[in-house]
Amino acid sequence: MEFYIKICVSLILLFLPKSLCGNGKLLREYIGAEGLNVKFSDVPINENIEVHFILSFAIDYTSSARFPSPTNGKFNVFWDTQNLSPADVLEIKPKHKNVKFAVSLGGDVTGDNTAVQFNPSSVSSWISNAISSLTEIIKQYHLDGIDIDYEHFDHSDPNTFAKCIGELILQLKQKKVISMASIAPFEDEGPVQSHYKALWRKYGRFIDYVNFQFYAYDRSTSVKQFLEYFDTQASNYKGGKLLSSFSTDSGSDGLTPDKGFFDACRELKETRKLEGIFIWSADDSKNYDFKYEVEAEAILASD
Repeated sequence: MEFYIKICVSLILLFLPKSLCGNGKLLREYIGAEGLNVKFSDVPINENIEVHFILSFAIDYTSSARFPSPTNGKFNVFWDTQNLSPADVLEIKPKHKNVKFAVSLGGDVTGDNTAVQFNPSSVSSWISNAISSLTEIIKQYHLDGIDIDYEHFDHSDPNTFAKCIGELILQLKQKKVISMASIAPFEDEGPVQSHYKALWRKYGRFIDYVNFQFYAYDRSTSVKQFLEYFDTQASNYKGGKLLSSFSTDSGSDGLTPDKGFFDACRELKETRKLEGIFIWSADDSKNYDFKYEVEAEAILASD
């Protein structure tokens, strides 16, 4: 009888949607945005899980001007290239076969606090420029994927965003320039969710992970509220691999590790909803000797 029960359970799991099927062993971490001299080798890597470093950020703005301005899809590197160089990526990959690398596009602001706007002059020219400039960066840095973290949309409607970003992801995958793609939305009363939901509706099948910024919720968030928020976003991005998240930036909100974040993750794991965890960011975690990374990896690696 026990044998038949196991067979039935296996068949049920086989035909469940991916988002309902088991827990992922994936840690993703943004790195390089704060200019705090953090290196890949500083971050503890648990060999029993998959680890993704997400370089932050590549922005389609001029990089040399004092006040950067939009370049219609021509991306430039804005992260700490002295400590996070192509050679540093190549040094890590042979040592840790479980590590992959991605580049995040956009972000909140440039170095001089200029808001990074998604600002295409036209859909076709933006897509063409983005494919060309990002292919060069991805090959130069030996990257595996891209992450989408645009947060300001003064000059773009949801359909334009969906078309530009969706085609960028699709074509980079078709050309085998990347093997994975993710998006990083957060809850707001403005355009963020409307833009990302439009993208998800049309191109969600080509997006591998949803790095939802749960740390954008209020600082008073409880474990119970966090789990409710998680279920809400799982519904918004139905079928996607929704990752749990926290921030080690002292100025961030949401449910923090010292207020119950890992308790929430354990509950998600028990209900087979924990696809992975992502952290903003390694730069800030350096101040805590990466103790939260170690704890996150231990939860992900556990059976």
